[in-house]
Amino acid sequence: MDHYFTNSSDLKSEIKEFKVKVKDVEFKFKTDNGVFSKGEIDYGTWLLINTVLNLDIKGLGLDLGTGYGAIGIILSKLKNVKMDMIDVNKRAIHLSCINAKENGVDVNPIVGDGIENDKIYDFIISNPPIRVGKEKLYSLIKNCKNHLKKNSYLYLVIRKEQGAKSFIKDFKDIYEIKVLEKSKGFYILALKT
Repeated sequence: MDHYFTNSSDLKSEIKEFKVKVKDVEFKFKTDNGVFSKGEIDYGTWLLINTVLNLDIKGLGLDLGTGYGAIGIILSKLKNVKMDMIDVNKRAIHLSCINAKENGVDVNPIVGDGIENDKIYDFIISNPPIRVGKEKLYSLIKNCKNHLKKNSYLYLVIRKEQGAKSFIKDFKDIYEIKVLEKSKGFYILALKT
């Protein structure tokens, strides 16, 4: 997956499309080589989406590490929220633009290596890029606090085998953390500012 973070232009494009139904609404997503979880919404992201859909979210949200845009697009359509969607991968952002149009939502895809704007969000949601390494990942998560309103939430999915318990311990002095859901080794966390 190193190519995901380097925006390699020599990676052959092979666009595929899949459909998924969420709360009786059908969504179509185009994916491609070099994009996380091409061909389907992975279980962790699926669990994160379905957990957050049951919460009272509103206002302006950020999908951090959006990939081809599944989280931001689904939340925008089903929760009627405005969404910025950031990813370091240019191909992923290109796909998220196509997918937003295909699904009839007005979102704001941005190429970026983390939150590089000065916006303050009502919530941030992420299936974080664990493979960037602990130092970079922790820097991204800490920086989210600077971009959230007081008493707002950062929603994350982290696998137990990828250090969910140590992550909770490491961030308990920065955020008030609640485990919203656990399933098949995945933890859905709400980190409150």
